[in-house]
Amino acid sequence: MRRLATIVFVIVICQLSIINSVNAQSKWAERFDRFDSLLAKRYAKGGYDTAYISRPEQKLTLKLRINGGGNTIEVKSDNLNGMRQEANFSTAMRMTMSIGASYRGLGVSLGLNPAKWSGKNKDFALNLRYYTSFLSVDASYQDSKTLHGELGSGESKMHIDAGDVRLKTFLLSAYYTFNYRKFSMPAAFMQSYIQKRSAGSWLAGISYEGGSLKTDRNEEKGIPQSRTYIGNFAIGGGYAHNFVTNNQKWLFHFSLIPNVIIVNRNNITVEDERKYMGYKFPEMIFVNRFAVVYNINKRNFISMTTHFNITAYHASETKIVNNRWNAHICYGWRM
Repeated sequence: MRRLATIVFVIVICQLSIINSVNAQSKWAERFDRFDSLLAKRYAKGGYDTAYISRPEQKLTLKLRINGGGNTIEVKSDNLNGMRQEANFSTAMRMTMSIGASYRGLGVSLGLNPAKWSGKNKDFALNLRYYTSFLSVDASYQDSKTLHGELGSGESKMHIDAGDVRLKTFLLSAYYTFNYRKFSMPAAFMQSYIQKRSAGSWLAGISYEGGSLKTDRNEEKGIPQSRTYIGNFAIGGGYAHNFVTNNQKWLFHFSLIPNVIIVNRNNITVEDERKYMGYKFPEMIFVNRFAVVYNINKRNFISMTTHFNITAYHASETKIVNNRWNAHICYGWRM
C-alpha cells in the first residue's frame, strides 16, 4: 500500500507541475499577445495618404548592413600668439558590419568592427536614429584617435601622426516633415514604410554640434598644447523628395537642410592662451542626405544611403570646416 500511495503521490505532483507549467506559458502568451496588440495598433496607426504611403505587410524585418564613415577637419586662425595657425586633419575610414531586426517598427541592431578587434582602429562611434511619419532625429557620438594630417604655424608645417590628436564630437539633428501624409522619410532610410508614389516635403530642422579637438605638447615634434572647443546650435529648414519609378521597384531620395547657427561657444586655446572665435553671420550647419532603395520583391530589398553633416563658420580671424559623413549598404528580408 505504501508503494502504491507513493506512486500515486508522484503522479499527482507531476500532473500539478505540468498544469503550472502550462499556466505559466499561457500567462506569458497572454502578455505577449497584449504587447503585440499594442505594437500592432501603433504600427497600423494612420495619418498618411494610402495612395502614396503604406506599411509593409510582414511583421518582421531582418537587415544585414555594411557601414562606413569618416571625418575631415580644416582649422585656420590668424594672429594667435602672433602667428598663423593652420590644421588639416582626417580620420581613418571606419568600416563596420551590423545585423538588425525590426518587429512592427520596433528595432534593434548589433554592430561588429573587425578593425577595432585587431587593434588597427581604436575609434569609437555611436549612432542613434528615431524616425516617425512626421519627425526624424539623428544623434551620433565619436571619439577618434586616428586623426592625422598637418599642423602649421606661419610657413612652418609639421606632420601629425595618428594618436597625436584626439577628436570628440556629438551631433544632433532633428527635423519636422510638413507633408508627412504623402512623403515618408523612413521609407528611404528605415524601410519601415513604403513610398508608393513620388512626393516631396518642406522640412523644419534644428542642429547641435559639440566637441573638442586636442593636441598634447610634444617638444620633439614641435607640437604645441592646444584645444579647439566646438559648441554650435542652429535652426533652419530645407526640402526632401522621394522619386519612385512607375513599377515601384526603385526609390531615389535627396534632401538638403541648411541651418543657421544662432548660438556659438567656439574657442581655441594654444599654450594656455584662449581666443574666442566670436560670431560672424552666416555660420552654417548643412545636413545632406541621399538614398537609393531597390525592391527585389515584396519581401526583399537593397538600400544604399549617405549622410553628410558639414559645419562651416568663420568668426573674427578663425575659420573651421568640419565634414562628417556616413554611408550604408543594406540587404533586408521581410518575414
